[in-house]
Amino acid sequence: MKETMIETFSPEETHALGKKIGQQAKPGDVYTLIGDLGVGKTVFTQGIAEGLGIREPICSPTFTIVQVYEEGRMPFYHFDVYRIGDIEEMDEIGYEDYFYGNGLCMIEWANLIEEILPEKRHDISIEKDLEKGFDYRKITIRELD
Repeated sequence: MKETMIETFSPEETHALGKKIGQQAKPGDVYTLIGDLGVGKTVFTQGIAEGLGIREPICSPTFTIVQVYEEGRMPFYHFDVYRIGDIEEMDEIGYEDYFYGNGLCMIEWANLIEEILPEKRHDISIEKDLEKGFDYRKITIRELD
């Protein structure tokens, strides 16, 4: 397992890191994203979408569970599983088609569906530290094989 820790000091830096990841992403990549409310998960995800060449607005799909964007250089499957009550709900939306598809799959709150996550993935956590400033973020990326 490879682990990288990056510090950002503004929403713009967090967005730029996401954009860089989007630019480097390959079809079939799966990223999980964990962090408390308000840490910048959506800003980070918007950066990834921009890196993929997606121009339409990116919002967290809290109530729809998955939002599909097809206008970039590859499909972008954006999940927010915060409201999943039962893992069977993931079966109902056909999660395997997305997790093992030809696009980039981003799963927010992935710790809630850990038992169905692919073994090969990138786990990303975003944390605040108010002692280092209001906009400070510690972003840890773990590559799992």
